[in-house]
Amino acid sequence: MTYSELVNQWSDELSIYPKTESETLIHWLLEHHLGLKRVDLIKFLNRETLPKALIDDFERLKTGEPIQYILGKAPFYGREFQVSSSTLIPRNETEELVHLILKENKKVGLTILDIGTGTGCIPITLDLELDQAQVFGMDISDEALEVAKRNNQSLKGGVHFFHGDILTETPEIPPLDILVSNPPYVPQKDLAEMHQNVVQFEPHLALFVPDSDPIIFYRMIAKKGLSLLKNTGRIYFEIYERASKEICFELERQGYADMEVHQDLNGKERIISAIKP
Repeated sequence: MTYSELVNQWSDELSIYPKTESETLIHWLLEHHLGLKRVDLIKFLNRETLPKALIDDFERLKTGEPIQYILGKAPFYGREFQVSSSTLIPRNETEELVHLILKENKKVGLTILDIGTGTGCIPITLDLELDQAQVFGMDISDEALEVAKRNNQSLKGGVHFFHGDILTETPEIPPLDILVSNPPYVPQKDLAEMHQNVVQFEPHLALFVPDSDPIIFYRMIAKKGLSLLKNTGRIYFEIYERASKEICFELERQGYADMEVHQDLNGKERIISAIKP
């Protein structure tokens, strides 16, 4: 079986994804297991050479399990981060959040806290990209923190990670220049609209909020930010696109200034920034 024949056959079997997406996932899986780039795979491949682990992982892919969990890693801002079923998969929107922070904050020696850190992709990237920053990452999940700490070590970051529940605790850390969070924000009622590989495989603890109070994390993080941030310190949120007005109203109610809603590359309202006066 040639490379093209295998990709065509497997993409037909991987019918839970659009054709072009299924082909991309198959290329990714083949390159990972065989250690060859596509041009070399085309010369080399026949069905008999495929290792059992590759076949097993393809069967997992057919169930809808995200390829990042299958491979145990995901790209983010030019680096490779370990992921597990206890962490969200880093996404392009979060890269845009990090890029905005880097663009707007070039001062040396900033103090930063990321709340709900997951893989640690936000604070580790900020730590590695900024000059002499003091960066902290907080999460309620011990399992997620273990993944973040491994990423911090493998990427040679200097982030200080710690366990905490922002809904009930206020971290004891130095005054902050930047408070950032990509918290849980999907209301339970919207679960049915989400792709099955997100609902079935990604941690609900990091995704969903009660329908009765969908901006609970934004409200509490902003409230804690009033004591954690320095005057003129900045707060950054990745947001649910349907909640931008409600979150802005809450930030304004708490006294934040210079609020700005930022669209992602797809034109969706996905980031809010504001300043503590």
